[in-house]
Amino acid sequence: MRDAKILAAAAAALREPAGPGAALAPQRVQAEPEQLEPYGRDESDLGTHLPDLVVLPESAAEVQRVLAVAARHRLPVTPIGARSGRSGGALPLAGGIALSLERMNRILDIRPEDLTARVQPGVVTGVFQAEVEKHGLFYPPDPNSLDMCFLGGNVAENAGGPRALKYGVTREYVLGLEVALPTGELLRTGKQTIKGVAGYDLTALFVGSEGTLGVVTEITFKLLPRPRHVSTALVVFRSVEDAARAISRVLAAGVIPRVLELLDDTALAACARTAPYKFPADAGAAVLIETDGNDEEQVFGEIVRVAELVQADASGEVIVAQNEAQRRDIWETRKKLSVNLRALHPLKLSEDIAVPRSRIPEMVRRTREIGARHGFLVATYGHAGDGNLHANVLFDREEDRPRVEAAVGEILHAAVDMGGTITGEHGVGLAKRDYLVYEQGEAQVALQRRLKAVFDPLGIMNPGKIFPEPEGAKGAAGKGVE
Repeated sequence: MRDAKILAAAAAALREPAGPGAALAPQRVQAEPEQLEPYGRDESDLGTHLPDLVVLPESAAEVQRVLAVAARHRLPVTPIGARSGRSGGALPLAGGIALSLERMNRILDIRPEDLTARVQPGVVTGVFQAEVEKHGLFYPPDPNSLDMCFLGGNVAENAGGPRALKYGVTREYVLGLEVALPTGELLRTGKQTIKGVAGYDLTALFVGSEGTLGVVTEITFKLLPRPRHVSTALVVFRSVEDAARAISRVLAAGVIPRVLELLDDTALAACARTAPYKFPADAGAAVLIETDGNDEEQVFGEIVRVAELVQADASGEVIVAQNEAQRRDIWETRKKLSVNLRALHPLKLSEDIAVPRSRIPEMVRRTREIGARHGFLVATYGHAGDGNLHANVLFDREEDRPRVEAAVGEILHAAVDMGGTITGEHGVGLAKRDYLVYEQGEAQVALQRRLKAVFDPLGIMNPGKIFPEPEGAKGAAGKGVE
């Protein structure tokens, strides 16, 4: 914990009037242990890292005020959303201020005529999707945590999801941002128009920057017309190799479904515990397929075409949902997977690697081999259409964690060696910072460090994330309170 006098001075400064709307009410500057504890953890299972203060702004001006006080007192600032992240990006490793954006949760406007919307960062992704659909519009990014995660966090991590195969990730839908910088500026980047190529693309730079450059206070999104019809199917295969071959055949035929989700044999065994379907005894993999569009016959025809393309490799009949209830059943098979894996083993460490599509069978095989060598079962599933796989190392005891982390390290190295990446959608955060150099090299990482220093000269924005700790500093900021 930091010097009590510095923290008291910072808290007092945040509560003092300093212009219209700039002072924060006392209840929005919190320092009691029971108030701090929920903001010291997320869904990454990387321990608890308590902040010294929790601050709850409600406007961009208040965010600016927080950053000004933090700069004056040299306090680290960690932007925090719904704390649903998997890479530890929102953990206050160095203490300081946890800047929670949960109260900045308004949809500012939706413009059907322009196919755009403006929102604050604390809007829940699923709520936003439901609201734009009332206007006949569509926001495609669909992270698995969409019912709880915030749009600001999606921007920070450049979130994806199953529909990324056809529609792309968050970056493709961010037209512009309002960002509070730690230097005190309130910066507006991007545009309100769909097209625009003036100057450096600072908007794209902030998307995926994981709160290390500034705090997003407003987002302008591009929207699409909502597809009126969706068809869903589930196909079982004897092996991952068969499934991958079928997926390649579909894509080579010029069919781009909105979803191609792969489950390996371990994932399938976990799904079978609650799935409404009885999988064949020889099932070694499954693929969830979805097509969409505005012509019902065309959409159904496309799913039939996909079924024909994969039938030669399939094990049994292709299950095509005939109504919305059957669609929900198929998706429940996928959505409950993470919970069902814990029924096989109570603990798991999940990594979201991505590899070229042609290397999917090899990557799944390597994850299984690496796990077995370390004594663990590995379940691999994910967005096979774009090569983004979630490798889950399953284990039973906390004492096994060092061995699990060693296995995960080998999996990340294997992904990079195959021409892939250490993260397809979860971000680097704390979990993968020590592997960034292996993927990108010293020169590229050094350039990114210099770029961060331009925006954050004091180094107060979300320290300890993305980049490896300098030699001699490892462990200093990253020690959690278990």
